[in-house]
Amino acid sequence: MTATLPDPSLPSTAAARSTDLPPVERRAVLPAGFRAGGLAAGIKASGRPDLAIVTTTNGPAAAAAVFTPNAFAAAPVRRSRANLAATSGDPRGGFGWASAVVSTSGCANAATGAAGDADQTEVGRLVASVTGVAEPHVLHLSTGIIGTRLPLDRVRTGLGELAPALRHDDAGLEAVAASLRTTDSVTKIASTTVDLDGVMVTVSGVAKGVGMIHPNMATMLSVVLTDAAIEPAVLWGLLRPAAARTWDQLSVDGDTSTNDTVFVLASGAAAASPVAPGTDAGALLGRALEAVARDLARQQAADGEGATILLTARVSGARDDAEARAVARAVISSSLVKAAAHGKDPNWGRIAGAAGNATLAPATVLEAAGLDAAEAAARGGRPVVLDPDRLRITIAGHLVFDGANGGPQAF
Repeated sequence: MTATLPDPSLPSTAAARSTDLPPVERRAVLPAGFRAGGLAAGIKASGRPDLAIVTTTNGPAAAAAVFTPNAFAAAPVRRSRANLAATSGDPRGGFGWASAVVSTSGCANAATGAAGDADQTEVGRLVASVTGVAEPHVLHLSTGIIGTRLPLDRVRTGLGELAPALRHDDAGLEAVAASLRTTDSVTKIASTTVDLDGVMVTVSGVAKGVGMIHPNMATMLSVVLTDAAIEPAVLWGLLRPAAARTWDQLSVDGDTSTNDTVFVLASGAAAASPVAPGTDAGALLGRALEAVARDLARQQAADGEGATILLTARVSGARDDAEARAVARAVISSSLVKAAAHGKDPNWGRIAGAAGNATLAPATVLEAAGLDAAEAAARGGRPVVLDPDRLRITIAGHLVFDGANGGPQAF
């Protein structure tokens, strides 16, 4: 097995690109079939943008979501799950139909009890009122301080001002990205296009998140939009493995939050044929979703609170993809490896130690990544099989340890 820390001097576009994923641009591109916007409603004491809406322009869009596994999940997570379940009939609440996404920033509405649930329900009613959509078709995002109540009067006033001003252009999506931010130092945006049977389809995403970030969904909010046509259950089948291979590999500080959410909405406005499961078009759209998710995850890691270095790991020679990802996740999650990177100390012993402690992801993540349920249940959380005598470690392209050839290498 080889554990490699790639050269951090590579340009961000090269670092974010994989041979089997389409190229990504870090700019806002609003797909057809959506309107979007954001403004400052006074939720944040700073006066910065803190309220955003995305709406569809021609009826409900197919929607899929991945949520935090935290037992203390916030009111917006529970409300969104319930709405997706209501519109799909699937009790898992992972997919359904949606006509609007609303985001409030500056108040997480977590650990607020029944009153917080009532507040979030009222937000949905307000959005439905000002946009004309059905309340069960509203999805919710909140981020900010845990344990504080939403200022509903300010949200009400802000929604009334924002709804008539939603835009059909890229600036609307840029405003959503800005309104998602809390302690983020930069706006996080990624977009790509793919050809689905002769029709160009856009996939664009925005995200926030710099703290309370760790594998098992990581801590973040993201809205990904596409003009592809696809059924909700099929879209969920594309999102889950993409999240498992991107956001579930992301770590900043070792904490997983109460509000983590990814939404993907597909408007169908590109006039391409509906994407069916197991087709080439489905594979292409899945890779586009993963490319956007991967780039957003790397932007989040690079903007981690106090971060000065983006640390990535590439692993080869493992028994399968699940074990390779487990080793990579163990290395980049290690506080000692992070400290060594921050101190410009090529301490390969910390990498070896982290790799030797690697355990497979939880069963839910393994299943999302593609393992069947029985195998995922049997292997979830188990130690990775690693042979120290065959381990090779390189840092920024320099071989520092080769278990088969004397171990430590001069460098």
